[in-house]
Parts: sequence; C-alpha cells; structure tokens
Amino acid sequence: MTRPIIVALDFATKEEAVQFLHSFSEPLFVKVGMELYYQEGPSVVRKLKALGHAVFLDLKLHDIPNTVYSAMKGLAKLGVDMVNVHAAGGIEMMQAAKRGLEDGLAEGSELPKLIAVTQLTSSSEELVRSEQKSELSLRDSVLHYAKLAQTAGLDGVVCSSLEADMLRENIGDDFLLVTPGIRLTEGNHHDQKRVATPNLAKQLGSSYIVVGRTITQDKNPVAAYRSVQNDWERD
Repeated sequence: MTRPIIVALDFATKEEAVQFLHSFSEPLFVKVGMELYYQEGPSVVRKLKALGHAVFLDLKLHDIPNTVYSAMKGLAKLGVDMVNVHAAGGIEMMQAAKRGLEDGLAEGSELPKLIAVTQLTSSSEELVRSEQKSELSLRDSVLHYAKLAQTAGLDGVVCSSLEADMLRENIGDDFLLVTPGIRLTEGNHHDQKRVATPNLAKQLGSSYIVVGRTITQDKNPVAAYRSVQNDWERD
C-alpha cells in the first residue's frame, strides 16, 4: 500500500463506483464506507479487488468484543487492505478485532492493516466538551485514543491532519496516521471542521490522506486526483 491517496467512493451503488473508476488508467487505493457497503455488501469489495484496486473498508466497528471479533473474522475473507474500528470501544474490543482478522485470514493472504478512529473530523472542541462530556480537550482526546490503539497492537489510527504532528511526537514514526478532511486550498469544507490541504497533511505527518468529494464530484476527477497528488508530492 504505497499509494498515499485514498479515494473515498461515496456512491450509492457498485455501478456508480465502477463507472467512476473506469476514468483512471491505473489502480487506486479506494475507501468503501457505510453508504456503499450497506447497499451492495461484500460483492462491491470483491469487484474492486478484481479490478486491481486496494481497498480500505471503512465500517468503524464498535460493539462488544465478541461481536467485533466475529465480524472481523468474516471481513478478513474479503481480502481488504485496511479496516477500522472505533477506539472508544476500548482495548479489549480492539484486541478482539485483531484476533478476528488473524483467525479469518485465508492461507497465504496478507493481514489487513487495522486502524482505529479517534475523533471524527466533524467533531469540534465544543462537541467533545458538551456532548461527549469529556474532561479532555479535543487534541488530548485524540492522543488518548491513539495510545489505546497502540497498546492494543493496532497499526494506526484515523485522525485529523491537524493532530498528526502531535501524534508523531508522542507515538513515533511507525504508527499509521490516516487523515480524512483533505481539501485543496479553494475547496469546500462540506461537513468536516478540521481540514487540511494534501501538502499540509504530509508535512504534519500523515501516512495516508482520504479524499472524497474533492475528487469524486469534480467535473474532471482524474485532473482533480492529479492536483491532489501534485500538492502531496511538492516540497
């Protein structure tokens, strides 16, 4: 998984997603989230893998450890490259998720990267304080969840790019930081509050950036992808 740009396939049907991907001449790293997976099920993952794309299955599992274990054991059979849980589920749940992936993996297959969501990029300081009733600040909450994920043996976390530098300083360089909320300078923030450009995300320490509507809703998605790619790669 050397491609740092993950394209979020925020489509309602498999046909729409595949049609979109036909515009590209090379395989991509793509994200299948709840909207697409809940409509199409495992078949969409199998189709994308058959087309040569790497897949981040973004279902954010959060349940009791036994349920998450069983779910991950089933998902491991799909051959996804990355999958996630909510860190708020706790260390025991995250460890159960990892065991499920290991136990469900087909012989000879590579273990998917397992990461945990810290705080959604739509979360604000006010939400964390007033609705989650956290005694921690937003940044401290992200760090706390990231440390839980590291203790549980996960490969990394989902966080905002704006917290990536803090996590790099406190957790190190080997921990994957997957950062949504990526916009080009002139882009719309949509419903995400903690956003960054591709280049800023890279400078702050992101391992992978997740880009959706900036690419998928552009009139020329290939050109938009190249713009994101060029911004990531510039010094």
